[in-house]
Amino acid sequence: MSLNNLRIATRLGLGFGAVLVLLLFIVFFAWRQLQSTDAGLTASLSSQQQAGLAQEWKGKTELNVARAVAIAKSSGQPEVQAYFDPLVKQTSAEIGVIQKQLEGLVSGDEGKTLMTTVARQREDYIAKRNLVFGAIKQADYLLAESLLKEKMLPASTAYLAAMDKVHAFHTTRAAQESTTLEAGIRTAGKVLLGLLGLALALGATMAFVITRSVTVPLHEGVAAAATIAEGDLSQTLISTRRDELGDMLRTLGRMQAALRTLVGEVRSSTDSIQTASSEVAMGNQDLSARTEQTASNLQQTASSMEQVTGTVKHTADAALQAKQLALSAAEVAARGGSVVAQVVATMEDINGSSKKIADIIGVIDGIAFQTNILALNAAVEAARAGEQGRGFAVVAGEVRSLAQRSATAAREIKGLIGASVDKVAGGSRLVADAGRTMTEIVGSVQRVSDIIGEITVASNEQSSGISQINGAVTQLDQMTQQNAALVEESAAAAESLREQAARLSQVVSTFRLDARTPAMAA
Repeated sequence: MSLNNLRIATRLGLGFGAVLVLLLFIVFFAWRQLQSTDAGLTASLSSQQQAGLAQEWKGKTELNVARAVAIAKSSGQPEVQAYFDPLVKQTSAEIGVIQKQLEGLVSGDEGKTLMTTVARQREDYIAKRNLVFGAIKQADYLLAESLLKEKMLPASTAYLAAMDKVHAFHTTRAAQESTTLEAGIRTAGKVLLGLLGLALALGATMAFVITRSVTVPLHEGVAAAATIAEGDLSQTLISTRRDELGDMLRTLGRMQAALRTLVGEVRSSTDSIQTASSEVAMGNQDLSARTEQTASNLQQTASSMEQVTGTVKHTADAALQAKQLALSAAEVAARGGSVVAQVVATMEDINGSSKKIADIIGVIDGIAFQTNILALNAAVEAARAGEQGRGFAVVAGEVRSLAQRSATAAREIKGLIGASVDKVAGGSRLVADAGRTMTEIVGSVQRVSDIIGEITVASNEQSSGISQINGAVTQLDQMTQQNAALVEESAAAAESLREQAARLSQVVSTFRLDARTPAMAA
């Protein structure tokens, strides 16, 4: 199993666990070596103690043998016997104590056999020494000397020889155990050094492997994060590791993919917004120009409508005057039947009045012609205004119709006035027919009065329609001005949106989405 598939905690646990197990083994081995060394040291000390006891035993034995020989050879010297006898007994007692101590310390068959032999030799020596001391007490010095030579000295020689063997055995054993202990200590030291080196090597290897297994993907993650921070989203992060670092790299990869998708969508959206805002700005500029042109046309239309209003008012005043004149003419014609004598004067008055009416009718005809022209212009301007000028076009059509009717009525009146003038001119020759003529004149004047009344009504209607047209034009001009202001605001907003979209496009252009599309310099 690869370390890359293990969690970091597991890796660290295995590394530290292996080191700890090796350390525990080293500690256990050291503890066992300490126990073994302690046992060896105890055995060595015991062997050295036994060798010391054997040496002391041998020395005391040699001393006591020398004292016993001195006593045996002190015939006739009781002071010698008196001096050495208690010393021999004391040393013999001390030797007994040493013997018991040494017997208690000796282990092993060889040691015990040697101790049995030396104990038996000591007993034999003591028995024969007692024979010598018994002969001395009986003052049998010859027997004592004979027993000394034949019994005690051979027994002492055998005893000391056995003691030499015991001493040599314990000395050799102490030296061997000391050598074994020293060799064991040296071997244990070497083994401990080897285990310590192994522990250090294992720890260093585990530390290097684990550290590298952590630092390498960390460096990869740091490099990937630095690349993302620089705006390069073209790289693809793939990790087959199954530890926390692999999770981190895969998370970075998902984050990079999400950022790449997001930045791509934002870049596409900013391009669309920039294009749309540019089109909106251009459209608003075009609409602003058309709105300003429409406002200018409406101002011209309003000025023309003011002129039409003045003309129609003048026409209404003229029609009122004509009506008044027509009423006067009717009264004169009514009186013409009873005042035939005044026919000529009345005809002259009628002739003068007819001329004035002709002039007024000429004025009305001119006014109607101008009204027709202005209405035609208003209809053209309304057609240019489109949907908003449809109502204005209807009103203009009505005004034009009334103007045509006024022109027709004026022509008819003019014809009638012409006929009246002709008749007045021939009135002097047709006095006989005055009554009939007056009757016709009264009817004609009545018709003129009616026509003038119609002209007055038409002029009033024209004035009302033109007032409505003025109001509509004024409202249309206000709406056009408001539209112009809104268009300017919309143009400013579109321009601001275009600038913001450009800035956003510059911001997202710093990101590099793939290897074929390098990031643009902001």
